[in-house]
Amino acid sequence: MKFDMIVIGSGPGGYVAAIRASQLGMKTAIVEKYSTLGGTCLNVGCIPSKALLDSSEHYYNAKHHFTEHGIGLSSLKLDLKQMIQRKAEVVKQTCAGVDYLMKKNKIEVFEGHGSFVDAKTVLVRGKQEQKISANKIIIATGSKPITPEAFNYDKNRVITSTEALLIDKLPKKMVVIGGGVIGLELGSVFARLGTEVEVVEFQDKLLGTMDKDLAKELQKSMKKLGVKFHLKHKVTSVKGTKTSVTVGVQKRDSEETFEIKADYCLIAIGRRPYTHNLGLENTKVELDDRGRIKTDHHLETAEPGIFAIGDVVAGAMLAHKAEDEGVFVAEYLNGQKPHIDYNLIPGVVYTWPEVAAVGKTEAELKEAGVEYKVGKFPFKALGRARASMDTQGFVKVLADKKTDELLGVHMIGARVADVIMEAVSLMEFRASAEDMARICHPHPTYTEAVKEAAMAATENRPIHI
Repeated sequence: MKFDMIVIGSGPGGYVAAIRASQLGMKTAIVEKYSTLGGTCLNVGCIPSKALLDSSEHYYNAKHHFTEHGIGLSSLKLDLKQMIQRKAEVVKQTCAGVDYLMKKNKIEVFEGHGSFVDAKTVLVRGKQEQKISANKIIIATGSKPITPEAFNYDKNRVITSTEALLIDKLPKKMVVIGGGVIGLELGSVFARLGTEVEVVEFQDKLLGTMDKDLAKELQKSMKKLGVKFHLKHKVTSVKGTKTSVTVGVQKRDSEETFEIKADYCLIAIGRRPYTHNLGLENTKVELDDRGRIKTDHHLETAEPGIFAIGDVVAGAMLAHKAEDEGVFVAEYLNGQKPHIDYNLIPGVVYTWPEVAAVGKTEAELKEAGVEYKVGKFPFKALGRARASMDTQGFVKVLADKKTDELLGVHMIGARVADVIMEAVSLMEFRASAEDMARICHPHPTYTEAVKEAAMAATENRPIHI
């Protein structure tokens, strides 16, 4: 069967690429090895984790803050099974939406594992084997959690985010290996519900490459939930039984060791590109030293006509990055001149308070020798934040010292996952901190912190602090 384009993988990058290609008149097929579309993000990643994050935050507020709002509860109880069931329904509806979009855009879906027979032919192994072909093929197979052999990953007591999303009996204690986005999001879910959570992180800060001030503020916030952190520590052993797990921990650059016993150990040390058994050896496609597919600036591989997007290529493993790359390839193949500014792809952590950032961090600017100014404004000075009792956090604006151009915006606070788009939009058009400060912001809103931080970055003139 012949197509204009074949997309292998139906995650956010894959299905968006397929839709855009179809919109542009290409006869398109998508290959997905699982029975539901949507990839990791919709099935066992972004969507289900956000459902549980919201549910757990509702429970935590009901338990700790409702009385202050004048709302009394006499018999609050946790129904974790219902919480998981609601999450499953959200996933079901979202995946069904993607299925509808495939039908609407006349994209043919092939269920089965796709692999290359040659540069233009894909073998789909499903309920039946069949070969399909196209002159243009996109690899959008995503990533899998990194699970070192020494951690004895058993999907029972030693788990990844996939299994954590299915726990329907509240654990008394959980160890999280890794202080990145996934570990902190899921760690906060269980901490809010009452689980004792301990996080082990090898680095001296949380959140990897994000701004250090954000990491410090989030750590402070999660400590209030009762989360215990072991920064600059490494895991030496993980031993699971049918009912519990024991994690061996060693202080970095020291002989000091100890053990943590818990109900579960969540491995959250990152993800690896999924390129297993794709038949890449039957093409000229090349991998780098981290197992990612090498591409040029058009996302084309060493094999002409084969492209790769999302988690299988270099860059942040983010659903919205993959989506933009999918659109980029489809439009490029149809004679358009799309553009992606990777510096302006925002990053978000859906803890509460939320964390969001775009552009350069202070550390990156210092390393590059760029002279910059800083403007900072706390949420506690906002009337809207006080009204909602969401006063923790701040907005930090970094601007070029000479030109005043916005170089980076970093924020932690209520709804900053949405607020960050103001900064992304302005930076896309190379606005200055003064531009940001001059825009009239509605009152009372969380966005006023952005305006005030920009004013602080320009002549240190915030109004409300």
